[in-house]
Amino acid sequence: MDPARAGRDRQVGPGLVAGPGRLPGVRHPSRLLITMACGLAVRRRVRLAAAATAAAGLILINGCAPAPVANSARTNRAGTGGGSGAAALARRAERARAVADLRTSCRSVVYLGDATSEGMMSPLYLPDPAQRLDAQEHDVGVQTVTASIVDANSVVEALSGPAGGYQAAGTGSTNTGTGTAGTGACWVIALGTNDTAAVAAGSGTGRLTRIEDMMSAAHGRPVLWVNLISLLSAGPYSEANMQRWNQALRQACARYPNMRIFDWAGVVRMRWFLNDGIRYTANGYASRARQIAKALATAFPQAGHTETCTVT
Repeated sequence: MDPARAGRDRQVGPGLVAGPGRLPGVRHPSRLLITMACGLAVRRRVRLAAAATAAAGLILINGCAPAPVANSARTNRAGTGGGSGAAALARRAERARAVADLRTSCRSVVYLGDATSEGMMSPLYLPDPAQRLDAQEHDVGVQTVTASIVDANSVVEALSGPAGGYQAAGTGSTNTGTGTAGTGACWVIALGTNDTAAVAAGSGTGRLTRIEDMMSAAHGRPVLWVNLISLLSAGPYSEANMQRWNQALRQACARYPNMRIFDWAGVVRMRWFLNDGIRYTANGYASRARQIAKALATAFPQAGHTETCTVT
């Protein structure tokens, strides 16, 4: 992520609210204006930008949306199982050793993300570099991280944009510079939030087609997708539409032996969400970075291979 652009974001309440993005490749999108209170220290007007036609993707940005609602199916997770005393301490120590031993066969990683990933690479969210995504991936054996994170990013619009969608500036990696997907690189794709909203808004390019486009572009490289979750009960960014995307991911995974899915929706905690119900606080981004790195090492380990599509 470009630090200059990140600097235009504002620190608000418990986290940082990214400024609204512009749809790549669309100069004059139509605008749907939604005004509401975000529940933070500052009230903001957020524009939901849509492409001029459904074929262009009708992308909406991740801004304030209808107030998030509690989802009984997604409660905070305090741990794994009961127990106390020495036995519980032993279990925690065993889990910590297992995490410390995680290593991936991926020496180079290309990370593609949207607004739900911005905070993982931003010093405004995470002043400690050790908490950021690139450092976390180095800890599991990745040598070079190349990231392309755009807050209004999506599969279709990235593919049709002037930069092509796969040209990514090296961000926070051991070998900082300009890079592309590269031969032998593993991909981590944290896209879909804007895509599933675009489909719900009328795009003619379906969810499964979008996923297949990315898998085709990967040319057989290992690909880890991060699945989606929302706290919204209605609208293009609703949890129902996120679940439709997750279902399409599972459908695609059965067809591609090089594809795995990280079940972020199964581990995220409610307190990590900002009041827009989509993006995360600093603590949420720190955990997201750490857990994506662990999922990469689990999905594509240094030795052997995983048998199942979903990594938890």
